Order: sequence, then structure tokens, then C-alpha cells
Amino acid sequence: MNPQLRYPFSRRRLLRGLGVTMALPWLESLPVWGDEPRRSSTTASEPPVRLAVLFSGNGFHSREWWARGTGSTMELGGVMQPLAPHREKLTFIRGLYNEEALKGNIHSSQTGNLLSGAPLASGGEIRSGLSIDQALAQRIGHQTKVPSLVLGCEKSNSSVHKNYSMIYSSHISWSSPTTPTPLELYPALAFDRLFKTEAGRGDQSVLDAVLADAGSLRSRLGYSDRQKIDEYFNSVREVEQRIEQAGRQGELQGWRPTLAQPNMPRPADGIPQDIEEHMRLMADILVLAFQTDTTRFCTLKLNNDHSSLRFPKLGIDYMIHHLLSHSDSADWLKVNQFFIEQMAYIASRLDAIQEGERTLLDNSMILYCSSMLNGSHDATQLPVAILGRAGGALQSGRVLDYTGKPNRKMCSLFLSMMDKFDVRLDHFGDSNERLAEI
Repeated sequence: MNPQLRYPFSRRRLLRGLGVTMALPWLESLPVWGDEPRRSSTTASEPPVRLAVLFSGNGFHSREWWARGTGSTMELGGVMQPLAPHREKLTFIRGLYNEEALKGNIHSSQTGNLLSGAPLASGGEIRSGLSIDQALAQRIGHQTKVPSLVLGCEKSNSSVHKNYSMIYSSHISWSSPTTPTPLELYPALAFDRLFKTEAGRGDQSVLDAVLADAGSLRSRLGYSDRQKIDEYFNSVREVEQRIEQAGRQGELQGWRPTLAQPNMPRPADGIPQDIEEHMRLMADILVLAFQTDTTRFCTLKLNNDHSSLRFPKLGIDYMIHHLLSHSDSADWLKVNQFFIEQMAYIASRLDAIQEGERTLLDNSMILYCSSMLNGSHDATQLPVAILGRAGGALQSGRVLDYTGKPNRKMCSLFLSMMDKFDVRLDHFGDSNERLAEI
């Protein structure tokens, strides 16, 4: 065999490392042909796309979770009224579901796989699946100081309810099938995580990231090509060092985070006594994390499924959240609107922050979901709403209905959403299809 054909490539050879691809100069030892590699849709001067997932348990008022129409004339049900100012940046989705969540028909079995679509272990055992936020964080989270931020406003419950661990009800973010991502309940500690640690893996050299692949390649090259590759690497290292020096002197051009430091004081220690204050602080920290580009992935669990929160400031202190969910009362609607107000608050904050020609909300996807449509444990379709335009890659101001369609898996939505980050997987959870409209 001709030695030049021992390593055929259908596309230009790339060195690969964690979150890094690096093109090579032309080499005699490695002939290439075909298409050039796909260019990223995001250049260095463009703001990145961010993802936030907000969750509240126990679903919503069965008659008031709806939307119809398009754009500025979109009509919203009672639950969604707080989002009226943002309806042109809203994508309302009905009909999606997780098939595995139908097996237990109880809170834990409908929450533990909300962001993964994975089968859940019963009998008190804990086994779920990797959630979308962590799938993204594990692939490209190294680009920021904090790979992902996982926030919550209600303590985790470790008991067992009807043969399923309540850990499932308490966590939506999973770093592995057996590991729920640690939940930060304390606003002060979440704040410290953003600003008190040293810069992390995002500062890694490109050459260091591809070192293993480069070593393997170099051993396969002829003498003259090894010289070429060494000269190439030296030039890349020199450029990296010049960029690093320019950064220290404040000379870098292109996109920068809107803030270089926090614009809010450190929250007080402990957990706020008022749930309203707690949620608002966590919402502010989420906005601050995106505004400073400290992280691009955040989940905010406003309460647990099977929640025991009460709402005295709403005048609703006679019944816990879970019990309220079993009736379509005026108080239940008021609580629903309170939760959606948190999404509206975050959206308003993000939309007021300009990033070039777009706003931070335009450059984000804020996904709101719950584990069931309403308090009767109906998980045959899930409440799903997205605010933001993913940097212009997501058309908003629409209502999408997948009811009765063959592809209506939540994981199909997740595959489409991950595409907006140039993370293109063949499958995720229980799906290998995308939602064409997303």
C-alpha cells in the first residue's frame, strides 16, 4: 500500500482536544481532500449563546396554561400573563413528553428524568441520566470560569415516596446517571462561586488541550513534516502568549462580557426567610453570571416537585404548594403566576443588557418546564416555554404544537437546543431526532 494512503481523511485533518479543534498546515505525510470543516456560527467577536433552565414542581392550573397566535398579538392564558411583555421572544411548546416518566405516575418518577429522558431506578435506588445542562457543560463548559451553575430555592428531600427516591423530586440537573449535580441553596455561596475562585480551565492553552492528539500525529509524520509541525506549534504558542499579554494590558478586541465585576453586593449569609427574596436573589445571580460570562449554563430549581413551600406574602399560607396543585383554585393560579414572574423578571433584566446589535435575552434560551401539566399528575404532555432567540438561531413569537405527532420527545427538543451551541450529537436520552421547527 502506498504509505501516503495509510491515513485517509475525507476532510481536512484536525487536532482535537476538550472543546478545541485545531487545523494543521499542509503536510506531505497526510494528504487531504474534500470539503473544508464546518465553520462555527459564532465568531470570536460575537456574544456566546447561554442556556438557563427554570423549574417549578407540580405543574400548573389545568385551564390556564395555554397560548395561541403569533408575535405581538399572541394571546396568553392566565398562568402566562407575566410574560406578555416578552411574547415576541416567546416560543410556547405543547405536546412534548418523556415516555419513561409515565411508568411511575408519581412526582419523583416524573421529575428525575425531566432533562434527560432516562429510565429511572425504583425501590429507593438512584439512577437517572445525564441532563442537557451538564451534557453541554461537560463538552464546552471549560470555556468559562464556572462550567455550570446549579441553583435551588428548596432543600433536597432524601426520603422515598411510593417506591421512588425523593432525590428525583429534588434535582433536575444530573452530572451522571447516579450523581445529581450539587445544588446551591445559599445565595452568598453562589455569589462566591462566581467571583472568589481563580480562573479555571477556560485559560488552558490551545496547544495543551490538543497535546495528546498532537503527539500521536507527530509520531506518524516524516522528518520534514515533523519540522513543519514544530514550527507551526511554535508560532501558535507565540500568538497565544501575545494575546495573553494583550489581555493583561486591556488591549483585546472583539466581544467582552458586559460586566468585568459584580454590580450587586454579596448577599447575606444563610438562606433568606422569605421565599420571594430567595428566588429574586437567585434570579439576580443567574443574570450576573451570564452578564459577566462567568458561566453559560444555569439551572434554577424554584421548588421541588411534591413541594412543601408556603406563600404568606401572597396571602396563601393555609396550604403547601403540593396540596394547592390538586385544585384549580384562584390561589393556585396566583401561585403559578408568581413562579412565572420569576422568569419574566430574568427576561426583563437580560433584555435590558445590550450586547452589540442584540440583547442578552436575544443571545440566550431561557427554558421553563415542570414535571407534569397539572396537579393530577398528567405527564402525557409537559408545560414547556422558551424565552430568547439563541443568538438569532431560534425563531420566536410562535406556538408549536406536537400533540399527536410521531416525534414529540423532550430529548428531541434538547438535541435541537444543543445544536445552537454547535454541540451536535447523534442521540441524547431516548431520541435520535430533532424538532425541525426549533
